[in-house]
Amino acid sequence: MAEQKTVIRTDRPIVVDGTDHIAGRLSSNVAKLLIQGNRVSVVNCEKIMMSGTRANQIKEYREFLEINSIINPKHGPVHYRRPDTVIAKMIRQMLPFDRKPSGKESYQRLRTYIGSPKEIKSLEKIQFEKAKIKKSAANYTSVGELCRVIGWTE
Repeated sequence: MAEQKTVIRTDRPIVVDGTDHIAGRLSSNVAKLLIQGNRVSVVNCEKIMMSGTRANQIKEYREFLEINSIINPKHGPVHYRRPDTVIAKMIRQMLPFDRKPSGKESYQRLRTYIGSPKEIKSLEKIQFEKAKIKKSAANYTSVGELCRVIGWTE
């Protein structure tokens, strides 16, 4: 007999504070909440950390920026430069976005923000303990720092 899962659905969004979270772990936890049918808002996207040295992260992202089509350079992957759009794309890639209609519906329930907007400030914010950084912040690169290097102007 299949076990019935409890689905948490609320009219109010679940607000996740991204400060000092590792990007991949945060994204997978948020993707799980979205698949369950919740509305999720991620605030402070510029303070989310990526593991690895600053030089390596910048080098990898610059290599990604060089990817385009030989026939028409305007065609190719979209290169996001704002922290909220980078995190939204990271979460989207963890959803069945291209395979199932539920993936697109889940993605529509996601909101990402730079900083914390007024309408969300009053809501309770949650953090995922398993996704928080374990070492000192010097061992990580923040998404905001990476985006400033690749062309994000505040």
